Amino acid sequence: MKEEENPTLTTPVKKDSKLKKLVVDYIGETINPEDGDVTVDMAIEVFAKEFPEFLLAIAEENFVRGYEQAFIDIETHSKSEKESPNNEDE
Repeated sequence: MKEEENPTLTTPVKKDSKLKKLVVDYIGETINPEDGDVTVDMAIEVFAKEFPEFLLAIAEENFVRGYEQAFIDIETHSKSEKESPNNEDE
């Protein structure tokens, strides 16, 4: 497995709710995988083709949250650097 691969993408999706059953059955009929298992990657593929605005909204939200978290991390790091006794001016 490559370092950048996400193992969740290749995990078969369990039909443990009404919505998942509906979606997994639809994806299975659309892609028709040889082993019959529908994976998260297949779901993304179908949603990207048939419901791109859904995935775009999720991607945008994740990007914004990640960006905000980066600023929080920078601020926290800057504060700890200023408060650290190891960073005295020489």
